[in-house]
Amino acid sequence: MQVYVDRAKCDNHGQCTFSAPTVFRLDEQGVLQYEENVDESLRDEVEEAADVCPLQAIFIK
Repeated sequence: MQVYVDRAKCDNHGQCTFSAPTVFRLDEQGVLQYEENVDESLRDEVEEAADVCPLQAIFIK
């Protein structure tokens, strides 16, 4: 599964890091970092992260 974060929309709120901490994390500067290629077994977590994103900046392919 591929994960994409629209950087133009993302405001680094970090809500996704609580739903899928193995995929999303904030670096030392508070900027969102994420895995682009994610195992299908994490789909539920990533979908939850996309749902809780306040700016709806997370997309799954």
